[in-house]
Amino acid sequence: MAEADSRKQAAPGSPRPSVLSLNINSKSALYAAYMPLLRRGGIFIPTTRNYAIGDEVFMLLSLIDDPAKLPIAGTVVWITPVGAQNNKAQGIGVHFNNDEGEVEAKRRIEGLLGGVMQSGRPTHTI
Repeated sequence: MAEADSRKQAAPGSPRPSVLSLNINSKSALYAAYMPLLRRGGIFIPTTRNYAIGDEVFMLLSLIDDPAKLPIAGTVVWITPVGAQNNKAQGIGVHFNNDEGEVEAKRRIEGLLGGVMQSGRPTHTI
């Protein structure tokens, strides 16, 4: 999984969310990034940019071999800082909004992962 590219960063105090692009090119990378414990689903985005819990972000997500990018909006609910225990990647966890695009993204991700979601393998967040 490549580090997310920040297209725009919201100015301090600006209500406009930052825009990220994330390309996940394997099932194992998707498993490590997906956050199924969140009610609406979520995804970990590796980034060195500073975010705070509650920040809104918008991402364009590419999944494995699908050339279409999924537009997803969400809220930062997890932050892994630089130097985290167990060499976890620095980044943010984004809880998907409950709009049509995010519901579709959750459905597609869970369809790709199938039974792998029950694995006990470590992820970027847990």
